[in-house]
Amino acid sequence: MHRTKVKIVEEALDANNTIARANRDDFDRAGVRVVNFMSSPGAGKTSLLEGVLGDLDGVRVGVLEGDVQGSMDAERLAGLHLPVTQLNTDPGFGGECHLDANMVRSALPGIALGELDLLVIENVGNLVCPAEFALGEDVRVMAASVTEGEDKPLKYPLMFRTCDLVLVNKIDLLAHLDFDLDRFLYNLDQVNPHAPRLLVSARTGEGMERWREWLTALVRRARAKTPA
Repeated sequence: MHRTKVKIVEEALDANNTIARANRDDFDRAGVRVVNFMSSPGAGKTSLLEGVLGDLDGVRVGVLEGDVQGSMDAERLAGLHLPVTQLNTDPGFGGECHLDANMVRSALPGIALGELDLLVIENVGNLVCPAEFALGEDVRVMAASVTEGEDKPLKYPLMFRTCDLVLVNKIDLLAHLDFDLDRFLYNLDQVNPHAPRLLVSARTGEGMERWREWLTALVRRARAKTPA
């Protein structure tokens, strides 16, 4: 019985990876770089996007907003006058706690990829499942809030291990919390010592310019590799 369950999971992930490769092919043909943006609920993903996406120095950016229900975050980002596509996992996909490659593929007809340089996929808030499902992205970014505790990299290692950048958000609250930042960074090093990390506050703006520069550089590096 245990082996049967493992086989089913492996087959589901294999099927997902096949669709993710198809998504990636579409993104590459359109010349769009894609960020899979992940975190736990309430870590501040939408606020971190609000703070930078309105001014990315010539980068045409769109957002695919993933939620179980509702469109509140999408409406916030649409206020930046960006193209935003809402993708709800309930009821069409059974209320899943993550996006997968097939869900993203179902949304692609509504996204004008040819008019974008960067697509940010804001995944459903969850520290487990989103890390297991490739979407066809170029990079993964993880937002961790200082309100969550120093042990999160050790408790949810896959999420942190698969990231290309970790944003440590809400650092304006450090003076009011029993949170050991050095311990958090040490724990992060145990699971992903090579991931860059930025200390940021979406509320005060601290560190947000470096976050903006990171996204802009992602697109510029891709442009530099594209034959003239």
